[in-house]
Amino acid sequence: MRDFLKYTFASLAGLILFCSLGVGGLIFLLIAAASVDSGPQVRNKSVLTFDLSLKITDSKPATSTSQAISEALSNDNNDSVSLQTVLQAIEEATQDDRIIALYLYGNMSAGSSSSGLATLKEVREALERFRTKGKKIIAYDMEWGEREYYLGSVANTVVLNPIGSMELNGFSSQPTFYTGALQKYGVGVQVTRVGKYKSAVEPFLLTKQSSASREQTAKLLGDLWSEFSTTVSKDRKLKPQQIQAIADNQGVLLAEEALQRRLVDKVAYFDEVVAELKQITDSDEDERSFRQISLPTYARAVESDTEKSSSNQVAVVYAEGDIVEGIGGPSSVGGDRLARQLRELRLNDDVKAVVLRVNSPGGSVTASEVIQREVVLIKKVKPIVVSMGDVAASGGYWISTYADRIFAEPNTITGSIGVFGLLPNVQKLANAQGITWDVVKTARFADSEGITRPRTSQELAVHQRVVDRIYDRFLTKVAESRKLPKQKVATLAQGRVWSGTSAKQLGLVDAIGGLNAAVEDAAKRAKLGDDWKLEEYPKTRSLEDQILKRLIGDPAAQVAETATEKVDPFTAELLKVQQDWSTLKAFNDSLGVYARLPLNLRID
Repeated sequence: MRDFLKYTFASLAGLILFCSLGVGGLIFLLIAAASVDSGPQVRNKSVLTFDLSLKITDSKPATSTSQAISEALSNDNNDSVSLQTVLQAIEEATQDDRIIALYLYGNMSAGSSSSGLATLKEVREALERFRTKGKKIIAYDMEWGEREYYLGSVANTVVLNPIGSMELNGFSSQPTFYTGALQKYGVGVQVTRVGKYKSAVEPFLLTKQSSASREQTAKLLGDLWSEFSTTVSKDRKLKPQQIQAIADNQGVLLAEEALQRRLVDKVAYFDEVVAELKQITDSDEDERSFRQISLPTYARAVESDTEKSSSNQVAVVYAEGDIVEGIGGPSSVGGDRLARQLRELRLNDDVKAVVLRVNSPGGSVTASEVIQREVVLIKKVKPIVVSMGDVAASGGYWISTYADRIFAEPNTITGSIGVFGLLPNVQKLANAQGITWDVVKTARFADSEGITRPRTSQELAVHQRVVDRIYDRFLTKVAESRKLPKQKVATLAQGRVWSGTSAKQLGLVDAIGGLNAAVEDAAKRAKLGDDWKLEEYPKTRSLEDQILKRLIGDPAAQVAETATEKVDPFTAELLKVQQDWSTLKAFNDSLGVYARLPLNLRID
């Protein structure tokens, strides 16, 4: 309700201001207000607070107009922050004498956070550098889950509420299968695919995982769990076998049990944690809380200090979301849009090197090819390095090939070199409702692209031939760009998913490292020394641009509503189904052929 009133008031205030002053007056007022405000201040002996429920995105989060006006008026923080912002803020705080400690808190499942393990790996390494500098990290939560604990375990002091618990029961993946429901309602699905591990179509054909799908999922989960248990046990001065024993024999520990197992350092209430932080910051006893500054606010406060002055750019371009043909939307990678952005950077003489940050499960083969062509053209004139995020598979791997160097985290999900076609039809469903079709055509295959009937065996053969040809093209590209024998690539492909660790061993990626490692490598390849600055693309629109865009109309502009409470299990399952079917809307390839991860590969 608080946010509803805030945004409603902000929108109303903006409307009144606009009607009174016009566009120019409103923009002038906002710019003037911004120039008067000196920005957030960092006080001495402050604690940097890091809310784990923050949604960490690759690119800078898009902000709606009403949100932007509200933030300009109230100076409130958004609930999303870019990975680069998080890393830079922690790095700056590491060197900032005014920041004496860092406080981790919050529950990832309670907010909008959907950060994957590879993203958290980069954040964790930044926190390790903060701690190594001699600055204290305190982490507190009511319920420690694996993802929260992956970050929290880096702390000097891990605290759990006396009534709280810790979940440490391993990773699992439980895909949803729609075959029975589709059959019940009369929806038919035919597929064409290559690769025995290409399981993206299984939810529409089977009622459980195939043996090949189960094999690859078990290997992937094993790699991710091994990295998790090894990393966590090292900081907690335990052995990975002890973590495994807890996962096998208990799964969930009460507060005192977690303390006995040395998974936490202290069992305490929130007010006791606040009291300790007040003591660390020398805050007065009568103050309501300790001296603090949130990570997003701190990032804004030190933003000008971290900016370099140079005409040489290392450009970071974000490819985040499903790959689709055309322009795409806010949560997808439009092939034409990203290709145009890469083309502009190639022709920009100030841009000396490019880092393509890929966080995509793939999608349209046609769009992937359009993007990849621009990667090839950039490589001819300047260095281009790929940084893989949480997932860079199928089409996400397609666009990564031909880069000078590919970086991935140990827990990046990549590979899935394979293609498929999904051919639904609603003939049985429609006929049951009394709906029929009668076609007149000039050739056998003239009506083969619709959904009104199943494809004939001859039509399926035509489609399979296209899929086979594109798969062979995919193999050739990987073999050529990775300098591997095509036969070896064929054995690594088959649509199989790999962790970053396995991909490095197999030669599918070059190095283990995060976004900063990729940026440093790109600058080194361009021989820039220290004379360069980082620029991120695509650029986010300014508040003035957003106001104008809203006034003239922007179908993509909308206010994002974020859940602030943990959803119940029933709603969680419904949201998974909704997400799966929303993903199908991104299947817009003109050839009907896709290079994408399994539709609902989720790791819990």
